[in-house]
Amino acid sequence: MDERVRAWLPGRRIDHAERLSGGHRNENVLIVTDDGERYVLRTYLADNRCAFEAALAVRLEGVVPVPEVVAADPAGDPPLMLSRFVPGTPPTSAAGVGEALARVGSVTFDRPGFLSAALEPDGTEPVTGLAAFVESCVRKGNVLTVAEQRALVRLAERWEPLAASVRGARSLVHSDFNLKNLLVTPDGQVTVLDWEFALSTSPLVDVGNMLRFGDELPPGFEAEFIAGFRAAGGVLPDDWRAVSRALDLFAVADFLTRPARHVFLAKAVRLIREELLASRW
Repeated sequence: MDERVRAWLPGRRIDHAERLSGGHRNENVLIVTDDGERYVLRTYLADNRCAFEAALAVRLEGVVPVPEVVAADPAGDPPLMLSRFVPGTPPTSAAGVGEALARVGSVTFDRPGFLSAALEPDGTEPVTGLAAFVESCVRKGNVLTVAEQRALVRLAERWEPLAASVRGARSLVHSDFNLKNLLVTPDGQVTVLDWEFALSTSPLVDVGNMLRFGDELPPGFEAEFIAGFRAAGGVLPDDWRAVSRALDLFAVADFLTRPARHVFLAKAVRLIREELLASRW
C-alpha cells in the first residue's frame, strides 16, 4: 500500500484492500482498517482530475451528498484521493433520482464551460458545434459503415440547432449522470459518485445521459424521473426530449472513438443505428 495512504490514516492498520468494479478510466480500491472504517482510494490513471474532484466535494457540501474526501495528493505520482466509503444500494425511486439531479443543477457558475481545478469555467460553450464534433468522431472510429457515417453526420447537422438552443446555460452538470454513479444510503439519501467529467452548462445534458438507454430502465422510470426533477425545482423547456437527445449525441458519438473492447462501444453503435432507423436517415 502506498505510504501516503498510511500517513493519511495515522494509528490505523489496513486489514483489507479490494479493487472495486467500475471506474473505466481510474482505479478505485476499497480499504478496510482495523477499527472497521472503510475508505475508497482513487488512483488517477488517465486525466488527473484529483484536485478538481476534491474541490468539488467541498463545494457540494450541504447541497448534494457526495463521498467525503479525507485527503488528496494531486501532484503525486500517481495522483491519489482518499474518500470515505459510502454504503448504499442502487436507486429504486426514479423520482428521487430526478430530485437529486435538480439539486446538482441548483449549483451555478458565472458562465458556461469546462471547469478548472479551481472550479472556474473556461468560457467554452459546450453545446455548440455538434455536427463538426460528430464528424470528427466518425473519422476516428471504424465501426459504422460509410453510409451510416454520412447519415449520422446529417442527423447531427439537423440536431445542431436543438443542442445550441441552450447556449449560455451555466448550471453544474455531472456529465455521467446515470444509475451506475448513484447510490441510496441507508438514510435514504441519493449520493452522486465520480464527478471527473463535470462542467458548467445545461442540466439537459444529464437528462439525456440518464434516459440514453431507455429500454434498460424500469417501466415508468422516465415519467417519475422527470416529475421528481420538476418537483425539486428543475426547469425543462417544452422540447426537452429532443434537446436532451441532441445534447447526448456528443457523448454517444465520442464512444465511437473508444477501443473495440470498450464496454459502451457496442451499446453506442446499437443506439446510433436505432436512431438512424427511426429518423429514416
